[in-house]
Amino acid sequence: MKNRKILVGVIIIFSVLLTSLGYYAYQIVKTPNVAVGNEDRSLLIYPGTTFKKLQNQLYNERYIQDPVSFGFLARLLDYDENIKPGHYVLEKNSSNLQTIRLLRSGRQTPVNVTFNNIRTKKELASRISKNLMAEEDKVYQLLNDSATAAAYGFDTLNFVAMFIPNTYEFFWTTDEQELLERMHKEYERFWTEERLQKAEQKGLSPQEVSTLASIVQAETSKADEMPRVAGVYLNRLKRNMRLEADPTLVYAANDFTIKRVLNEHKIIDSPYNTYMYSGLPPGPINLPHITAVDAVLNAEDHKFIFFCARADFSGYHAFATNYNEHLRNARRYQRALNERKVYK
Repeated sequence: MKNRKILVGVIIIFSVLLTSLGYYAYQIVKTPNVAVGNEDRSLLIYPGTTFKKLQNQLYNERYIQDPVSFGFLARLLDYDENIKPGHYVLEKNSSNLQTIRLLRSGRQTPVNVTFNNIRTKKELASRISKNLMAEEDKVYQLLNDSATAAAYGFDTLNFVAMFIPNTYEFFWTTDEQELLERMHKEYERFWTEERLQKAEQKGLSPQEVSTLASIVQAETSKADEMPRVAGVYLNRLKRNMRLEADPTLVYAANDFTIKRVLNEHKIIDSPYNTYMYSGLPPGPINLPHITAVDAVLNAEDHKFIFFCARADFSGYHAFATNYNEHLRNARRYQRALNERKVYK
């Protein structure tokens, strides 16, 4: 009888322990422990991160509530030996099991990389590397490396033309060389047979189209006016006239605060000074948008060879077929600048 009571007691204790262990196991595996009560959160895991460092990061930055249960299950599933760098989005109220499976699989969530309104290589390198593991300084160095540029069919002055402004999806772990490979593929995809034929018809290479498009973009922000402005510069090129584009002087001066181009700017000795040197400058003066590139490829066929900003400051321009008409337009605009006390 006594033995029977002992046996019953042991069974009861074992059942309680088993139930408790089962409940604890359920909590470890299934209970929400990640981003509890918060929105989905992005997590960056850098190469070389140890499990201990990751565990501390998750706890200190409040990704997880209970590091002990997370660590126990992670070791049980061998995640502590299989940490993969990357950008992961941890869904709110995720369990340890869901999170560890995601991280162990290496299924990154892509990041968006957007670049536009870029004037210099430094700006481009900074904007691109902002959301990538690729380092700004290394990207900048590659943009200035002649061998790297030549490998993609460019030189260091027109290499930026390979970067078509847009929004692209990348894995955060993309390095500098992978970045260039991807942008080259996007460049080749952009330059369709139709675009290449239009460039050839105008006697321009794709790089030259981008260079001219950068000037057009700097001249006007009005998409509906860009084809007309492009037509002016194409007419000048056909007549072997200097482009005399004010934005190239701003670029040559490396002073983007200039609002009014003066005679002193026209004597800057630079290959980008289109008042001093004929033809196109050696490379783009900014990263032209697709709209500007297509404006050059679909330029208006007209006889205008001059233009200047309208005196109403609408952002549009007054066009002329002869110099006298252009002088009248220019004087009106200069008076308007003086009235607004814009002298430089």
